[in-house]
Amino acid sequence: MRGTSLRALASLAASMGMRMRRWDFVAAYLQGELEPGEVVYCHPPPGYTTIGSDGRPRICRIQEPVYGMAQAGRRWQRTLFPWLEAQGFTQSYTDTCIFSKARGDDRL
Repeated sequence: MRGTSLRALASLAASMGMRMRRWDFVAAYLQGELEPGEVVYCHPPPGYTTIGSDGRPRICRIQEPVYGMAQAGRRWQRTLFPWLEAQGFTQSYTDTCIFSKARGDDRL
């Protein structure tokens, strides 16, 4: 979330007497999925043999997003955003990380 968006939300919440909450999804990056046909490779993790018996360097093919993988955040976003929209939340045009939901006079 952009700093300007956070300040604007905090100001809006204060002026309307609302409380602010945020969610921290533990291991969220592990919940995404690679796109169909997407192939991602990486070096073996520490402790694994990096040179094969044939003398060539080993590489690993990633089957699911891994924390720290460049694409992991985007993969999680592709999973979370459609779910939020299905729950009736509307995505902000100015900052796509912000979602809101109104029900009568209540806002979320």
